[in-house]
Amino acid sequence: MKKYVSRMIVLFTIAILFLSLPACGGDDQQAADFSKTKSIANDPNAGLSEFELENGIGPVKQKLELGPIDPKLVKKGGEIFNTKCLACHKLDERYVGPAQRDVLKRRTPEFVMNMMLNPIEMQEKHPVVKKLLAEYMTQMTNQNLSFDDARAILEYFREVGK
Repeated sequence: MKKYVSRMIVLFTIAILFLSLPACGGDDQQAADFSKTKSIANDPNAGLSEFELENGIGPVKQKLELGPIDPKLVKKGGEIFNTKCLACHKLDERYVGPAQRDVLKRRTPEFVMNMMLNPIEMQEKHPVVKKLLAEYMTQMTNQNLSFDDARAILEYFREVGK
């Protein structure tokens, strides 16, 4: 039995040495690549344009022309909000996600639209949304909204946020 245990210890030690050998050498290029990747990962604005930083990442790539509030869109947006958003968002209180009544005082309309239409990429890449994710500890679900649905919810937020 002692002989078996001794062999196992020797084999285990050899395996550890064998697995640690690649870590001893150094490929300067590999180290430089890792350093570059690490600095990009630590840069919250890496790769985002000024527009994306202010207005989010997604299908809305230019400023929206909103005009006067459209009551039909408000009604449709309220219905969609109550159906798809209310499980996680309340208008006036923090819930699973942030309160939404004053969202347009905190974010641009384009940002709100991009968040509704592209929540996964926003959570992966946008520094503001990463902070929200860290604070609320829950990812926003992609509700598969159409552009028109998101626009209606935006109009609802415009109305309730007056």
